[in-house]
Amino acid sequence: MSTYLRRAYSSFATHILDIPPRLLALLFLLLLLAFPLTKPRSTYLIILTAANMGAIFAASWDLLVGRCGQMNLGHALFFGTGAYITALLNFHLGWPIGVTIPLAVLTTVAIAVLVGFPSLRVKGPYLALVTMALPLIATGIVFYFKDWTGGERPLSGLDHFFSFLPYEQWFIAQYYFTLLLLVVSGIIIYKIANSHKIGVIFVSILDDELSSRASGINTTKYKLMAFALSALFASLAGAISAHLAHLRSTDIGMLSLTTTFLAVIMTIFGGVGTIYGPIAGAFILQFLQRYVLVEVVEVETHWQMIIFLGLIVVLIIKWPRGIAKFTTDKLEDLAEERPIEERGKHIWKRERKKKSSHEG
Repeated sequence: MSTYLRRAYSSFATHILDIPPRLLALLFLLLLLAFPLTKPRSTYLIILTAANMGAIFAASWDLLVGRCGQMNLGHALFFGTGAYITALLNFHLGWPIGVTIPLAVLTTVAIAVLVGFPSLRVKGPYLALVTMALPLIATGIVFYFKDWTGGERPLSGLDHFFSFLPYEQWFIAQYYFTLLLLVVSGIIIYKIANSHKIGVIFVSILDDELSSRASGINTTKYKLMAFALSALFASLAGAISAHLAHLRSTDIGMLSLTTTFLAVIMTIFGGVGTIYGPIAGAFILQFLQRYVLVEVVEVETHWQMIIFLGLIVVLIIKWPRGIAKFTTDKLEDLAEERPIEERGKHIWKRERKKKSSHEG
């Protein structure tokens, strides 16, 4: 038993404690786990629950764009499709959410492959324009079948998670549930992005797709794979969001370009191509938008978005590589051993005195 514990601690120290960014991520996770123990207001739990879902959504966009270089400005299609499919199956057919959510995710992945194959035949700004049109087409479909989808009106009254619990425990339970989904999804996305096969191929396509194709890589296959994986996690976030206790509805905004731009802002703010950056960006931006500008400063509603966007512009100018990337770079610098003369004059004098005494 002691041998097993020593090995476990050695592995933990090697892979977590000795790597400052991972240690910081662990401490942040422990803080999130302990937060409900402080008995916060349900409003704060709702904000963090929304941040959990936003983090999955933004990380899925970063996998496709930041790691594979496929500029998708229609990512809301996956989020909204996942939400609408589970909502329609639950609302009209009465199917349980344990069935509707997996079906919504699988259907969205199939749709992503179908629309991705022709879309990925173009590159760069043309791909961005093509993908931007996809949520607009989906919005038109929602309006055309408005008797079934609700059209402009939200499709309300959906089942929600943990309905068997007392009301005061709903928000705590769904907070921990979405946090678990975030941890699992984040680890899977990070492992895919940094794998020695798929991750390396994604980055090679990002750097030079022509050279990757010349090396014998089926770039179309791996771009479709990135499209499908991105759609999987984005639709999961959308489907879960439709059944959260404080929402229990879908609306046309889930398919809007604003939803896509929210993922873009989170990713750029946190750090493009890092996976952990969008996760950090989601929490920071939710904190700024829904707590600082509402609870602390108490800004009027019509000024909130203007101030919020202004803050984002300033912060992006301040940290162009992303605030999470800036932080991890600083932590890695601290982990590196620096020359003795850079550690301060007192240490330098003490080391010089030791050296002279040894020479004497």
